[in-house]
Amino acid sequence: MQQKTYKIGEVASLTGLKTFVLRFWETEFPQLVPIRTPTGQRVYTQKHLDLIARIKTLLYEEKLTIDGARRRLSETGRDAPVLRQVYDELLAIRRMLVD
Repeated sequence: MQQKTYKIGEVASLTGLKTFVLRFWETEFPQLVPIRTPTGQRVYTQKHLDLIARIKTLLYEEKLTIDGARRRLSETGRDAPVLRQVYDELLAIRRMLVD
């Protein structure tokens, strides 16, 4: 079964970002490399959408710089995924309380 892909305009609509922001992030975040069709059109997978959501959180909610977000995304280590999950859950709770 083939996985669903999204064109850049669809990703922009789903994420609330402009297409030029997505293209810029591709130059700043080495992890964000959409698939290119033979005609050169960008297509994104769910994994890309998850990464874009993570970058958006780092930049817009956590107020990190591009460099800080890039470093955070490249964090490795045994505890990093668990701590990240806890942090993301706390952010979600905070958003619910604010709303």
